[in-house]
Amino acid sequence: MNYKMIGKFISRILILEAAFMLVPLVIALVEGTRADAFGFIWSILLTVAAGTLLGVLCRNENSRFQARDGLVCVGCSWIAMSIFGCLPFYLSGSIPHFVDALFEIVSGFTTTGSSILSDVEALSRSILYWRSFSHWVGGMGVLVFLLGLTSPGVRGSGFTMHLLRAESPGPDVGKLVPHMRDTAKILYLIYIGLTVLNFFFLKLGDMDTFEAICTAFGTAGTGGFGVKNDSIAGYSPYIQNVCTVFMLLFGINFSCYFLLLVGHVKEVFKDEELRCYLGMVLASIALIAFNIRGMYETLEETVRHAAFQVASIVTTTGFATTDFDLWPSFSKTILLCLMFVGACAGSTGGGMKVGRLLLIFKNLRRSVHRFVSPSQVQVVRNNDRVISEEVLNNTNAYLAAYGVLVILSFIIVSLDGFSITTNFSAVVSCFNNIGPGLEAVGPTCNFGGYSDLSKIVLTLDMLAGRLEIFPILVLFSRRTWKR
Repeated sequence: MNYKMIGKFISRILILEAAFMLVPLVIALVEGTRADAFGFIWSILLTVAAGTLLGVLCRNENSRFQARDGLVCVGCSWIAMSIFGCLPFYLSGSIPHFVDALFEIVSGFTTTGSSILSDVEALSRSILYWRSFSHWVGGMGVLVFLLGLTSPGVRGSGFTMHLLRAESPGPDVGKLVPHMRDTAKILYLIYIGLTVLNFFFLKLGDMDTFEAICTAFGTAGTGGFGVKNDSIAGYSPYIQNVCTVFMLLFGINFSCYFLLLVGHVKEVFKDEELRCYLGMVLASIALIAFNIRGMYETLEETVRHAAFQVASIVTTTGFATTDFDLWPSFSKTILLCLMFVGACAGSTGGGMKVGRLLLIFKNLRRSVHRFVSPSQVQVVRNNDRVISEEVLNNTNAYLAAYGVLVILSFIIVSLDGFSITTNFSAVVSCFNNIGPGLEAVGPTCNFGGYSDLSKIVLTLDMLAGRLEIFPILVLFSRRTWKR
């Protein structure tokens, strides 16, 4: 294990995180909220001190870096980032309980959107900004940002590939261009461009500038932290429709946007995952709109709420325009299924990913064909490309780990005495980075009623779900730490 290289990278993450805190500090100083300014000043000082100390201790690192090191580096980086990232909440007194503060910031960085807060409008603008910005920086991945911003200084060691594979969502991660650092830059440039475009359209709807920034952060990161207690319900139909469109756009694999930029339009339309994603969204909207007909005054309102909630759940954003917990069981069942599916691989959305589920079904079909024709050679293809057995095995391992962790989390969380629906939807919501669940953790409720033990379990679920399980799982394996 290359501990010094891992430590050096974590130190850079902490210094970068401290730099991110400067903007909300300025907001706190301008608004004159002394408690929040105090919280950010001390958070910045502590984060810089920890990052500097770690950088000094790990300054004589060597260049060896393996896949195991990449997994550990990503897992430890996100944990360290979360511990120091929750300090502004805790030290300012906005969230006085440390476990609650940690839950809130992990929910932000993992773009989950689950909250322990019952009144977000009571928070200052500096805290609201930091809360929403955590979605944006976590959406594409802070390590991806750092790889695109700076050179790791480790040429030919597979450093950037191991980190990008460990942090980026999906069953397989490849290069858009020959160099991984350039790939990271392209991903973030597309991400920034779409965020700015989202902000522009929100402003066209006469949305307050600060609220438009925070909403754009939440939409881009598919996170769902709002600045209003009713999420997006109080905004105009135009604003709601803009959020619907951009949530769906950020749920698409960013490689599709790259292909559009370089003129490969036909390849985009042939993408199996994209077609499945859009077909699933349109079918869900139609079924739910038909099922909830009569609950709203007009057809336009019915379709608007159905489309918004489908987009919010399938992209794992978590915004809400209505209390969908009051919808018929059929509609809630569709939304619950969409919680598991999630968005496309290579997007900012969570869940299992449409691409991964396609591979699972194709592999299942191949297994059935093998029983019928054992001597016939069968391969799994996606977009006319043969999928390697390694990717298929990793997909099966992910599915097994997913099932085990969801069941174990569900059992532990059930100790708190809430209903089965509440507990199961809470675990599924956190693990798939959705945000709201059903019943006691529905769109009009929060996770504040759970015990510290349950909140810690759900916090780990959020981290495991965002990082595709294995970067967190390997931290609990004794073999990981053996030389």
